[in-house]
Amino acid sequence: MQAAIDQVISRITPADKEAVQRAEQRLDILTKPPGSLGRLEELAVRLAGISGTEQPAYGKRTVVVMAADHGVCSEGVSAFPQEVTVQMAYNFLGGGAGVNVLARQAGAEVKLVDIGIAGDVSHPELIARKVRYGSGNMAQGPAMSREEALQAVLAGISVAEEAVKSGTEIFITGEMGIGNTTASAAVLCALEGIPAETAVGRGTGIDDERLRHKIAVVDRALKLNAPDPGDGIDVLSKVGGLEIAGLAGLILGAADAKVPVVLDGFISGAAALVAKALAPDSVHYMIASHISGEQGHRLMLERLGLTALLDLGLRLGEGTGGVLCLHLIEAASRIMREMATFESAGVSGAESR
Repeated sequence: MQAAIDQVISRITPADKEAVQRAEQRLDILTKPPGSLGRLEELAVRLAGISGTEQPAYGKRTVVVMAADHGVCSEGVSAFPQEVTVQMAYNFLGGGAGVNVLARQAGAEVKLVDIGIAGDVSHPELIARKVRYGSGNMAQGPAMSREEALQAVLAGISVAEEAVKSGTEIFITGEMGIGNTTASAAVLCALEGIPAETAVGRGTGIDDERLRHKIAVVDRALKLNAPDPGDGIDVLSKVGGLEIAGLAGLILGAADAKVPVVLDGFISGAAALVAKALAPDSVHYMIASHISGEQGHRLMLERLGLTALLDLGLRLGEGTGGVLCLHLIEAASRIMREMATFESAGVSGAESR
């Protein structure tokens, strides 16, 4: 499994500098003052670097929702019981979740992947990639074995590869798993040396007392498991989650295929940090959709070197923030394809002084 992942990583290259340069040059000759479209211009340039063309077009958009459970839930770190993961899985599959609604508005499809739900889910639309029935309790031992972490990453890569083969041209990361903000905070702490009190947030809306307990649980898990910050797979196996590993693999698979991957919130940020640890150039294929209301997400984006497009106080997850950014990506790409140049429109450009 390690060899298969290494092979994918070896194919991930930096952004296309020539396409970036062509995009910057094209923006300068469009009928507008230089830089007047602000962050849309930055987005257009980033998309050019990913796709290799200054005039990209995106058809099929796929939200991949990785679902898994967390043994650390037994420590009382969430306001919701673990059985909600299975219940929400059927909600996704039935089209009733928040991300389903927003995806329909944005013209995107939603694919649910069971990579580690602690129960059985059966549905013709489900992508079954279960590695195990939930992770172990990281406050008492490793979340999973190294082999299971590798298997989950490889599962994410395969989901990306299959989606690209079926026509996906842009990915949005989504997730579902009660307890996954605890695991994501632990991953942030382990990889970036962040103290738990800075990384841990309220997740599903816990009160102050339970927040203090959650911080203590993350601290205990880090001390007990001593994850190696230089080894992303070790961090996943010690304090991560199966959906975090799966999303890290999805990001690697997208980067290998030179397909943009729109990151959602806190859990997606943890997966992105793991992907960066495994393949630093994978960052070039990431687009940060929004700043989550979850504490620690801003730090994640800083460490990734990314600036979010939206700040709406979202903390639902599922891929909701990512889907909301699809119209901005469409706008940026249409500007590059459809906006007239000064020459083609017969408009005088700015006078040089």
